[in-house]
Amino acid sequence: MAENTAERVFRLIEPTVRAQGLTLWDVRYVKEGAAWYLRVFIDRDGGVGIDDCERVSRAIDPILDEQDPIESSYYLEVSSPGLSRELTRQAHFDAMRGRPVLLRLYRPRDGKREIAGTLLSADAQTVTLQTETGTEAFERSAVATVRLDDADF
Repeated sequence: MAENTAERVFRLIEPTVRAQGLTLWDVRYVKEGAAWYLRVFIDRDGGVGIDDCERVSRAIDPILDEQDPIESSYYLEVSSPGLSRELTRQAHFDAMRGRPVLLRLYRPRDGKREIAGTLLSADAQTVTLQTETGTEAFERSAVATVRLDDADF
């Protein structure tokens, strides 16, 4: 499988983010209107502040300029993934096992598109939750998003 732009940027900047004492949560390269945005989400225990975002932005900007992984112009944004962060990588699912999540399906299942529960496990094929009705497994291909549903995070 070919490496996409976001994955290439993730690989390039992850050591620099880690050297700043932070975790690189995710990288997204998205088009909104006529503009492209490179969104870098950073995290650490205790949360992320504006100073962290500025420091990481200054640290990764020269790397992106030198390596030039993106041919077109774009806006760089560095921020926290927030309280209701989306789980996209296997490491996210592993770290958030046992936490409350909100799973959104592409198509309704038993009349529901959103299911709240506790994340029990996830792998390449399946996401398993403990819900009000018991243990439920969802095919990854049917899952649109999984977000933390935890105000105490």
